[in-house]
Amino acid sequence: MYWAGRYLERAENTSRLINIYATMLLDLPAETGIRWDHLLHIFGAEEPFRQTKSKRSEQTVMKFLIADPDNPASILSSLRAARENVRTSRDIVPTEGWECVNELYLMGSKQLKRAATGRRRRFDTLSSVIQRCQQITGLLSGTMSHGQAYNFLRIGNFLERADMTSRVVDVAASTLAPETPAIKHYENTLWMAVLRSLSAYQMYRRYMRRRVASADVVAFLWCDPDFPRAVRRVLDVLSSSLERLPHPEEPVRVVQELRSDVEIDREAPMDWANLHDRIDRFQVDLGRLHAAIEQEWFLKEAEPPA
Repeated sequence: MYWAGRYLERAENTSRLINIYATMLLDLPAETGIRWDHLLHIFGAEEPFRQTKSKRSEQTVMKFLIADPDNPASILSSLRAARENVRTSRDIVPTEGWECVNELYLMGSKQLKRAATGRRRRFDTLSSVIQRCQQITGLLSGTMSHGQAYNFLRIGNFLERADMTSRVVDVAASTLAPETPAIKHYENTLWMAVLRSLSAYQMYRRYMRRRVASADVVAFLWCDPDFPRAVRRVLDVLSSSLERLPHPEEPVRVVQELRSDVEIDREAPMDWANLHDRIDRFQVDLGRLHAAIEQEWFLKEAEPPA
């Protein structure tokens, strides 16, 4: 259930980011320096892509991120892995949930390869993936007992979400914060795209009540305690879900350390010079959290009966 949650969230996040990125590129001239291969950097996939020995073009990057069966982080691979994890957990997943996950994978296996080659088809197909992933998340929330299995699903969802939000903030800040003349002219468009990639634009405007600005966007996505995709909120949900499991001490301790760091960030002025290093440390700590979860619940041998 933990990995099912991670793979479903990964498929949704990747689909959302590709759609928004494609829309943004249509509005930007070449001199801004924003290119398709920036997506590889966001997903941490530069080295795996380099191993394919493909030229960096829209078509090759899209194929790699959407439908490459050899890329374990592609949308197609994520849907396949989510289906397999739910299939092997069918005794604890509501029948409707399994059927929706299976239908999503069957749809993706038919349409994602074609979607990688055409812009209009791509947008419609990825929008369908996003909608279906959200449908599955809502269905399981409303039909599955909120016991240990559901909490593992939720932990997987939100751990993956924390990783994606931190990646988006990192790449956006490093790419857009220097404010070259070309970037400065399109600053509003670019930061709006960052917000929309996380479905955060409307909530940002509602709570910030001022024009879109770089420091405000980063602060909102990093420190807001209420927005479901903000790092601070994600860590709160992770903590509450972990605390519902037996023997959660070490994973909860790691989350508390991460929350303390975010609290420091919320109180301090935006430090652009050190932001990349801080996010790098955050992502390393997410790996440490995963290792703690794995060690506590997946690798530890069951205690013998008394």
